[in-house]
Amino acid sequence: MSTTPLSYKDAGVDIVAGDALVERIKPLAKKTLREGVLAGIGGFGALFEVPKRYQEPVLVSGTDGVGTKLKLAFEWQMHDTVGIDLVGMSVNDVLVQGAEPLFFLDYFACGKLDVDTAAAVVGGIAKGCELSGCALIGGETAEMPGMYPAGEYDLAGFCVGAVEKSKILTGANVQTGDLVLGLASHGVHSNGFSLVRKCIERAGANTPATLDGMPFKEAIMRPTRLYVKNVLAALAQHPNSADATSRGGIKALAHITGGGLLENIPRVLPEGMAAHLTKGSWPQTELFAWLQATAGIDDVEMNRTFNNGIGMVVVIAADQAEACAATLRGLGETVYTIGRIAPQGEGAQVVVA
Repeated sequence: MSTTPLSYKDAGVDIVAGDALVERIKPLAKKTLREGVLAGIGGFGALFEVPKRYQEPVLVSGTDGVGTKLKLAFEWQMHDTVGIDLVGMSVNDVLVQGAEPLFFLDYFACGKLDVDTAAAVVGGIAKGCELSGCALIGGETAEMPGMYPAGEYDLAGFCVGAVEKSKILTGANVQTGDLVLGLASHGVHSNGFSLVRKCIERAGANTPATLDGMPFKEAIMRPTRLYVKNVLAALAQHPNSADATSRGGIKALAHITGGGLLENIPRVLPEGMAAHLTKGSWPQTELFAWLQATAGIDDVEMNRTFNNGIGMVVVIAADQAEACAATLRGLGETVYTIGRIAPQGEGAQVVVA
C-alpha cells in the first residue's frame, strides 16, 4: 500500500478555489443588503430580522431550480443569466401571496469547481436579488467529484418573504365579472426546456438567426422576468379587499410556470369559478410561434407547456382593472386584458377561446 499522502485536492475538492469563490461573491452579496439583514455571507447561518413595520407578519417561502435550461447554458457557455432565473422562480412564487421577498439562499453543486463560471452564475443570482429588493444572505457551494460531468453544475434556491396577515392574497373573493390581466413574459423563462431542447435538436442547422429582434440563443436564454417591485407597487395602489360587499382591487395573482396558463391559473381560483381567456388578446411572439411550428403542437399543448407570452396573471375587480393596468404600464410592464371570470359550470377552470 502506498504511503504517499493524499490531500482533499488530490481527491478532487479544491478548498482554495472554494475560498476564492467566496471572496468573489462577497461584494456581489453586499449590493443586495437591505433592512433586516443582521449577518450574511460567511457564517454558519444567516441572520435576518423581520422589519418592524410589519404588525402581524406571515412568512411565505418558496424553493425551485432552473431545470434543463442549464443544459443549454453548458452547451452555449451562457452562465450569467441563469442565476436570475433561479431567483425569479422563487420570488415570483412568493409574490403571488402578496408577499415581499426578504432574503434568498442558493445552492451551487458541481463536480469540479470553476471559479469564473461559478462567479458568473452567482453574479446573476445577486443581480436577480438586487432587482427584487431581496437580500442574498447565504448559500452553499458543493464540489462533489464524480457526481457531475465536467463543465456541468446544478442550482437550487430558497426564498423567504413576508406579508401582513390581513393582506394575504388567497383568491377567495374572486367573483364573476372580475377581469384577468396578463403581464408579458421575457420569453420561455425556465419552464418547458425539455421541449425547447427537442425543438432545437429537430431544427438542427435551420434555427433562425434572430427571434423577436434578438440573436437566437439570446432569445432562448433570456432570463425570467422579475415582477416583484412593480406588482408590489400595484398592490399598494390597488389593494385587495376581503369584504364581499366591496369590489376590492387585486384579488389573485398567478405565476405562470410549469403547466402554463391552463394549470397555474386554477391554483388561485375558488371552487366554482373559471377564467375565460380570449384567444388572440395577447400577441404570439416569434419565439413561441417558432416553438409551436417546430414542435408541431396545438394551442392547448402550448398553453399547458409554456407561459406562451404571459408570465404573471392578475385577477382584479372590473372597475379597477383599467387603473391597475395603467399603473403597471407606467412601471414598465406590458399589460393585456386577456379574459374574465365566470361560473365554471361543467367545463374546465381555464378556457381559451
